[in-house]
Formats: sequence, structure tokens, C-alpha cells
Amino acid sequence: MHDRGAAGRAWLIAAVAAVVLGTAPGSLSPASAQGVTAAGDYQQRLQVYLSARRAFEAEADAYWTAIAEKRRLRFAKRRDGRAIGLDDYVLAQPPVYAGPARPVDPTPGGRPPRVERKPLPVVADFLKAAAEHYRFSPQRPATELAFKRAYARAASEAGLTREQAVRVYAFETGGNGTHDMQSGLSKARPGARAISTALGYNQLLTANSVNLMAEQGPHIVAALNARAARLSSAARKALEHKTAVVRRMVAVARSVPGRWSEQQKLAATPQGLGIHAMVLDVDVGPLLQTHKLMASVIFARRKGYTRPLTAAELEMMNLTGDGNGFDMVTMSQALRERVPTANFFQRSGYERNPVAIRHNTVAKLLAVTDARMDSAGQAPGARELASAFTTVLSSRE
Repeated sequence: MHDRGAAGRAWLIAAVAAVVLGTAPGSLSPASAQGVTAAGDYQQRLQVYLSARRAFEAEADAYWTAIAEKRRLRFAKRRDGRAIGLDDYVLAQPPVYAGPARPVDPTPGGRPPRVERKPLPVVADFLKAAAEHYRFSPQRPATELAFKRAYARAASEAGLTREQAVRVYAFETGGNGTHDMQSGLSKARPGARAISTALGYNQLLTANSVNLMAEQGPHIVAALNARAARLSSAARKALEHKTAVVRRMVAVARSVPGRWSEQQKLAATPQGLGIHAMVLDVDVGPLLQTHKLMASVIFARRKGYTRPLTAAELEMMNLTGDGNGFDMVTMSQALRERVPTANFFQRSGYERNPVAIRHNTVAKLLAVTDARMDSAGQAPGARELASAFTTVLSSRE
């Protein structure tokens, strides 16, 4: 019975196609009739898929709109000094598409051409942009330990603790990251491809570098000037040249409105890529990365949060932005157990973050972050950074 029905549908499709083509139903070859049947089945399955996808997108749009609205209301309540409770969050997990996959078009040329993604810029591109637009090449460290000591010195002078800096480094780099490590690239994996422009111990994005130059540039210039005053003439001259380059970069970073969206646009240009190259510089790179973490610490202090941030809490602010991260930091444990991590992300960011998806409450996300810091903190690179902090701190006593 089933076979007879399938044959009947095939004959009907072939008959319709024959009418369209101006031929008699029986004149179509078996191969042509089979192709027409496949095309008809494809159209049917395509409509089922599109219907399921539209229903899912409507549900997802409503969910993420509710997330954004709840976030806006929480921020307003916090500004007014009002208490925030469980009702101020979306407590359901994001909807997950469970419908059919998009069917493959069987007709010749029906498969859409594969879109090749434009390769992400890598360290060589950052260095090339710095040379072309700023006539400058970052001063690379003689050894990785030299960069770690420079980072430990900058971080401790700014007020970061050894635990905060080392554990964030361990989480961001897996415990063995180098000063020029880019997200997705590993010397242990030949042929690996970059998955973002994130660079260094704190994995700064190109837009982070532009943002930091715009906001913290004067502080970086002041730190470089203070260091130059203690150097001999030749070394002082080299550092003064570097400081002049930083000033030019600050001017470029401030040439656009101080909105993240505008800084992202600038970061994608050769001028922005050249600014990002400074993360590699042994004098400037540690300052940029320190300021990124200290901005979160200062944000929390200004909001009246006096307890030292744990490394995991600091990472949440680093990962989701200061406002969202502070929301998690100030949340009670009871709320952390109930509130989904989706409340602190944009949809696109959340869907690219498998860790936040798998560990889908605040409590779970903080716990897995701490666990990864514990594990990666035992790696040789993390131990070397901890040792660098010990050396720097003991020299200041």
C-alpha cells in the first residue's frame, strides 16, 4: 500500500512536470522522472524545515528580547539603589532548535556555493600594520620570562594580586600561553587557524586595544615617561621614541566616538591592527593588559564593592563586560544557583560560547572557571608567572 502511494505521488509529480515541459507523462525517461520526484520531495522537506525554523526564530527572538529588557531594568534598579531579586532575571534556559536540518537541493547547481570566510588577521598582520602606519616595530622580549616579569611588575604596581593575575592567565591561555599567543593558534597544533584576534596573557581583542589606548593612553604615556627618567641616555631615547608612537596611537584611537561599536570598526582597519601590535611590546603590552583587568577592579570599587574580586569573578567581568560581570559578582549564592548564564550575554556571544551553554547557571559557570584555573594553574607557564610575581614583589620589599 505504501509503495503504491509513493508510486502514485511520483507519477503525479512527473505528470505535472510533463505539463510544464509540454511533454506527455510517459515521454519522460525514468532518470528524469526520478529527478523530478526528488525535486518535489526536496520542496516538501524545505517547506517543513522553513516552517520549523520560523517558529524557532520567533521563540528565540522573544526570549532574547526578554533577556535584554530584564537587563535594562536591572541596570536601572541598580543605579537607583534598589534591590535586585530572582524576578529580575529570565529563569528559563534559551530555546534550542530541535527541528529538521535544512534539506540539500538535489537539482544541478542547487547547492549554494560554499562561502569562504575571510582569514582573520594574525600577528604578522599586526606587525605589518604597525610598521606601515606608525613606522614602529614592537620591542619583543629576549625571553618569555622577561615579559612575565614585566607583566608581574606592571600588575603588582597597579594593584592586581598575584592570584588574580596568574589564575586569569591560566584560564585564558591554558597555563602555557606566550606573550604573542593568539586565540586558536598553538605551537603544539601545526596547521591551526586563528579563531579570533585575541592576543597575549589576557587575550585582548583588537577592539580592546583600541579602547584601552583611547581610555588609558595618558596613563600609559605617564608610566613610560617615569621609566624613561630612570634610564641612561641611549635607552631613554629609545623609550621616548616608543612613547611618541603611543601618543600617535592614542590620537588615532580617540579619533572615533568612544563607543564600542565605533572602536570595533576602527580596530578592523590597518591603523587599528597596528595599535593591537603594542600588546606584543615588552614595555607597553603589560600595561595594556594590566589596565584591562584593573578597569574591572576599579568599576567594582566605584560601585561600592570593597571585597577583593576572586580571579573567577574578575574573569566574569573580563568575559561578559563590567556591567554584566558585576551583576554576577554581587549576586547571592541562592540566585547564582537559579539564574541562567544567558542573562549576561548577547545572543550571538552566547551561541558561540560552549562553556556558558554547558554550564548554564551562574553557579556552574563560576565553578567550572575556578576548576579550570586550578588545573591550568599547575602548568609550567602559570608556575613561571607566579614565580615572576614572587621575584618582583620580593625586590620591592
